[in-house]
Amino acid sequence: MKRIAIFGVGLIGGSFALALRKAGFTGEIHGVSSPATIETAKSMGVIDGGMEAGEAAESCDFLYLAQPILTIIQTLETIGARIRPDALATDAGSTKRLIVETAARSVTGGLFLGGHPMAGKERSGVREAEAGLFEGRTYVLTPADKADLTRPAAAEFISWLERIGARIVYLEPDQHDRMVAFTSHAPQLISTALAGMLADVDGHGDVAGPGVTGMTRLAMSPFGLWRDILRTNQAHVEEALAEIETRLSDLRARLSSGDLELEFERAAEVARRLRQK
Repeated sequence: MKRIAIFGVGLIGGSFALALRKAGFTGEIHGVSSPATIETAKSMGVIDGGMEAGEAAESCDFLYLAQPILTIIQTLETIGARIRPDALATDAGSTKRLIVETAARSVTGGLFLGGHPMAGKERSGVREAEAGLFEGRTYVLTPADKADLTRPAAAEFISWLERIGARIVYLEPDQHDRMVAFTSHAPQLISTALAGMLADVDGHGDVAGPGVTGMTRLAMSPFGLWRDILRTNQAHVEEALAEIETRLSDLRARLSSGDLELEFERAAEVARRLRQK
């Protein structure tokens, strides 16, 4: 990797650029974003300059698509045939099946490797970017063909992920989408529903403790971030929500008997394991 183009220089794209620089990358990093974002990112030292999408596809040996999911799909359809044969394109989208399927049709020259860094914040934008965002965090890769991982461009990218401190996990695209529906997308909707419920409870702020503030943290995430995620993973999200509805109904039915100790113990053990990662 000597010349990189980051499509969407926001929190994730900007953090990836800063992480590479911190890990020792000395090549060029260019941004494909709005003029205002390009100027901000340049002033922060995130990128060296801006490029048009087509120019980036034809002149860069590594493309990092950190846009909203439907924009990533549109980008692949627009520039896929112009990507250099020796180049690698990857993405940071939160759902994978539709992106990987689009890349299989559209990227006719270079290599595409689907990716999803499990890192972020409630706030977006390049001003929120930080070099350590990926350290110790899961970074999922979803190759269309496992043999792609042995190709030189992919191997070099994986090496950089290791150098920036990410914990790499390999999954099938649809397997990824089902898992994140349970671990990420449903929790977001639960947090949104809880905060929405509290909006209709008079005086809730007077007795709100750390439990409810912790559980409503995700409710501060902007809908613009989630619109494409929910649209491209609807079936798996519906499955996860149906499971939650079943479990809430079961808890409600067991309230009168007080038969909840085992459920509390099982849940506490899962919570402890999650915090050990």
